[in-house]
Amino acid sequence: MNESEQPPILGQKPSKPAKPLLSRKWLILAGTFSGAIYGLIARYVFGFLDPTEKYFEVMSKTFILGVPFSIGFISSWFGDKYPRQNALSNILGFVFTPILGSVAFVVIALLIHWEGVICFVLWLPFIVPMSLVGALFGFICLKIITAKRNKTFCVAVVALLPFAASPLEHLQQAAAEIRTVQTQIKIHASAETVWKQIRSVPLISEHEQSYSFSHTMGFPRPLEAKLVGEGVGAVRYATFEHGVLFVETINEWDEPHRLSFSIHADTKNIPPKTFDEHVTIGGKYFDVLNGTYRIEDIGNGNVILHLSSEQRLSTRFNFYSHYWTEYLMADLQNYILGIIKKRSEQQI
Repeated sequence: MNESEQPPILGQKPSKPAKPLLSRKWLILAGTFSGAIYGLIARYVFGFLDPTEKYFEVMSKTFILGVPFSIGFISSWFGDKYPRQNALSNILGFVFTPILGSVAFVVIALLIHWEGVICFVLWLPFIVPMSLVGALFGFICLKIITAKRNKTFCVAVVALLPFAASPLEHLQQAAAEIRTVQTQIKIHASAETVWKQIRSVPLISEHEQSYSFSHTMGFPRPLEAKLVGEGVGAVRYATFEHGVLFVETINEWDEPHRLSFSIHADTKNIPPKTFDEHVTIGGKYFDVLNGTYRIEDIGNGNVILHLSSEQRLSTRFNFYSHYWTEYLMADLQNYILGIIKKRSEQQI
């Protein structure tokens, strides 16, 4: 018999392994709930408590990266209560609790209309890995720090860190970048026929509309574009769903080859909640400045219609957000080109 298998002393009950105060599922639920509540509090402060976003800004690295990190760190405090004898369960608890907490927070914010679909999709690639990094960092700290009081203090410091860092980030102004999105489509029609379809766009009927990812993300579908005047200085009024209007002033008119115009979003008359507040065209973070149609005759009754646009992007993480804005603009432009192609080819 091994020393570890010695029978208990007569009259003494065998010792039992220490049990956690709560079962594993309740610990995971508590960690998820705490992470979600922390995220909602942070979202309220970043945008609602400070509506002018003078000190706390949702579209900042502090919120996008810091809040998920803190959610993960907070969840690790509950992971520290898992039973020591099951290492695999400990690992699973530390992995799933921060993920559930961070995702639950974003889903709740989406359901109560604190966030739009586009923000949910844009943020998801950050929130899951950053919450895991926070949980890992918390796991290490909580194993190194033995005193319960110091552990609680450490969690409190990390929870307050995004609120302390945000005003510091605002000391530097967000950089504005101008980016160009270029799309094209081959059309079996003459340049003159295509030109008639781009100078002004008659009302797009419902059967001409189709699925588009940009519309799923909340961007309204195009309806029509009315041209007032002709040549340089003329104005196109491009109307989209939900009363969205873009005033486009012609600054280049080369019939039937090239049409270029500046774009001004009529933000005063756009109904609230049409766009997510953080991706409103003409807003603080994003704007479409101009657009250009160019018709390239490639012979045999075919042309290539090019559509390009320039956008201003002014977030604190342009290195990432530009991929989404460019993708959405390309998707919208291809949608418009597809309608022009069908209409032009039907005129033959």
